[in-house]
Amino acid sequence: MADGAGPAPRAIRDDAFIASTAMTTWVFERPDNTSAKLGYLRAGAVMKTSQAPAGTTGCPQGWYPIEPAGYVCRGPTATTDLTNDVVRASTRRPNLAARLPYMYGVLRSAAPMYTRLPSSSALSAIEPDLSRHLHFWLRDRVMGASYAPEVWLDGQDREVPSPREALEAKLTESERTPWFLKDGRQPPNLAGYPAGTDLVAGRGKRRNGLAFIDSFLNDGRRYNVTTDLLVVPADKLRPVRGSAFHGFEIPRDVDLPFAIVLRENAHPFRFDAARNKRVNEGEIASRTAVALTGKKNLFGGKFHYETKGGTWISEEDASYVEAAKKMPGWATQGEKWIDINITKQLLIAYEGTTPVFATLVSTGEAGLDDPKTTRATARGIFRIFAKHLTATMDSDVVGEEFELRDIPYVQYFQDGYALHTAYWHDSFGQPRSHGCVNLAPEDAKRLFLWTDPPIPPGWHAVMKGLTGTVVFTHR
Repeated sequence: MADGAGPAPRAIRDDAFIASTAMTTWVFERPDNTSAKLGYLRAGAVMKTSQAPAGTTGCPQGWYPIEPAGYVCRGPTATTDLTNDVVRASTRRPNLAARLPYMYGVLRSAAPMYTRLPSSSALSAIEPDLSRHLHFWLRDRVMGASYAPEVWLDGQDREVPSPREALEAKLTESERTPWFLKDGRQPPNLAGYPAGTDLVAGRGKRRNGLAFIDSFLNDGRRYNVTTDLLVVPADKLRPVRGSAFHGFEIPRDVDLPFAIVLRENAHPFRFDAARNKRVNEGEIASRTAVALTGKKNLFGGKFHYETKGGTWISEEDASYVEAAKKMPGWATQGEKWIDINITKQLLIAYEGTTPVFATLVSTGEAGLDDPKTTRATARGIFRIFAKHLTATMDSDVVGEEFELRDIPYVQYFQDGYALHTAYWHDSFGQPRSHGCVNLAPEDAKRLFLWTDPPIPPGWHAVMKGLTGTVVFTHR
């Protein structure tokens, strides 16, 4: 309702816009700040709206409708002025076509989070050991300058000088430097650091994960810009490529039953009855899908599965993928649902009673222990109640502190438990998480775009209020 005067108007036009100017701009169900929150926009998102507001209850400058539902308050977190500096500085949207929606890096050591580009004199004061740091960074062949420099190109196919060449020549990429960082300019304060902060908004800690929207050379050194417009030296980061692993479409890639190989150097074998011994038949690469006949046998106290090639593979080496023997009620009613077997570290997505996708996951590292007291994944029948294109997760538990910003494709299904991309590891098929269900980037994105509720175009998150897809986690 708009100020108690009947249904709120939603005359959305092609020539009227409202844009987010904060990391979170809430979308309310009605033009009233006491109504339910449907989701939120992120800085730089531009949405079509109406020419005039639909009411002012709790929002003096007016509520503006957006598609496909809900209202945004024009004011501290949204504007109809598309020349606003935040809107102009945040045009880089999450890239759903790439493996990861932003560029990512994990801090190799504590690093200053600059509010603008530092001058040479400022660097001497803030990073007094910079020369020594760069000396070792250039020579570190494992995690130094030569490791994955293409990540900072953001998918662009272009020639760039090596880090050593750039530093020696003190190169500056003027054409790539964001407009809001040129000539000593300070970007809008999206990060929320205290007013009056001069140059350093804080320090990122070792192993913190960050997402970036820009990367460029300045005076030979590469700097990256975070999603909240802070500036971080790239030499303090390990670039993140993200796992290339992905699951298997059923039946396009492989039909049931099949096995996903879990280990390196897995050996299928034949049984030589004449000699009463096993004979290895080469190796199968880890994470390969192997078509099976459906026959199982016990050898040495372990189940083994017969492949369609006539060999056998051990349950220790592979996760057996088959359809649920007894379908739950929501499946027989035609619902989408996600089945997660914690013992097998296996996820199968169903459309009704039909399995359509299977992949390996990493659930809580405590396995089948009590989720209330350990890092185990909650077990039960849940529904997805919130979806975020990216979200930050952290912990302040002593000895376990971490902060991972902009984790992609987060889907909460119970309290703080979620399905999401893990951009910082490639251990899928093994328990690894603090309790969430970790997925490889392509798998997390596939499921995010497949599950309900769908996230509307331009939104960064969708919240409670719609029926979400069932997530069934079990032994």
